[in-house]
Amino acid sequence: MDPQSHKRVAVIGGGPAGLMAAEAAANAGMHVDVYERMGSVGRKFLIAGKGGLNLTHSEAFETFVARFGLREQEIARWLKSFDADALRVWAAGLGVETFVGSSGRVFPSDLKAAPLLRGWVRRLRASGVRFHAHHRWLGWNSTSALRFGTTEGNEEIRADAVVLALGGGSWPILGSDGSWQQILGSRGIDVAPLQPANCGFDVNWTPFLRERHAGAPIKPVSIRWKSTAGDEFHRQGEFVLTRNGIEGSLVYALSSRLRDEIAVHGATTIYLDLLPGRELERLVHDLSRPRGKHSMAKHLHRHAGLDGAKVALLHELLERDVFNDMPRLAASIKDLPLLLQRPRPLDEAISSAGGVRLEALDEHLMLRNLPGVFCAGEMLDWEAPTGGYLLTASIASGRLAGAGAAEWINARDA
Repeated sequence: MDPQSHKRVAVIGGGPAGLMAAEAAANAGMHVDVYERMGSVGRKFLIAGKGGLNLTHSEAFETFVARFGLREQEIARWLKSFDADALRVWAAGLGVETFVGSSGRVFPSDLKAAPLLRGWVRRLRASGVRFHAHHRWLGWNSTSALRFGTTEGNEEIRADAVVLALGGGSWPILGSDGSWQQILGSRGIDVAPLQPANCGFDVNWTPFLRERHAGAPIKPVSIRWKSTAGDEFHRQGEFVLTRNGIEGSLVYALSSRLRDEIAVHGATTIYLDLLPGRELERLVHDLSRPRGKHSMAKHLHRHAGLDGAKVALLHELLERDVFNDMPRLAASIKDLPLLLQRPRPLDEAISSAGGVRLEALDEHLMLRNLPGVFCAGEMLDWEAPTGGYLLTASIASGRLAGAGAAEWINARDA
């Protein structure tokens, strides 16, 4: 009889964390079954890669782990055995070469997610991993068997260890709806409420700006912000006007701090520099040139290079008399206040914060109150900015949890 035949790991969730958990457990000699709520695995992974899959970032390790804020120390431990360089080597093993972009971000050479996912699933199947689609996890029954809702009714299965990789609460249409919170909460697991991360924010636009300029990029631009506690942020980049407010990479870089500030104080104000490449003194000089018969829009175009959505923002946010005072107008262009009212809803966010608190897990990501149950990925209480950080750490956590599950089974059976 195969001595490993009874050593079975159930991985629930077929995103990157779950797939890596399955790989790690299978490599340790376990029989592995992956249960996925949707019709196929990796749906969010594929959607995220539509604009060019950002796998990871080429920063030095110390800089990389600092991106995880309050959870830096814990996630550094995940990444010590599987960091950004290891992820690139792993991708190459699937036949996917990578390159470093101008921003330091790392992408597959073809910029696509699908070839990597296909190669990954193919290799997992070859290693014996079995996939079960349309399986929605419902928790455990009274005898600790796993319960699933399927297209053919409810199903119960037993496993020697379980890895939960159920995602956060963003993009629920792709399977991550956060419904696991109630299941784990009922078992006494400490779960922090899910919140939007890498999200946009609401602004009370007038109908004119909403209808005429939604979708317009604002670039280049810099954002300056200071919290009531003295936390400061100043960075150049770009964002997009939306019907409801603003979103985009520069906003996402600050979104966790803006979200937390709004939660305490009800709103917060950022300050925009619409001409980050021009000093205030020069701008005052340029705008003070005679306007003649030209319109203000033409004057701003000729002497400040401002057009379209940037000019619309000025009219949206400034009193009329400011346009008759060139020093005040120049100062406003360089430091334009924008009141943010609230983050956009969780189901619109790129990712989520909150989840199973890391303090509820041991060093192998096993739940202290549920021996044999491990957690990985975005369902844990951490967050990361865009730039490949979320994907890298999710995969590293899956690897840790999958290996931990195999080690726990072997230690129990020793």
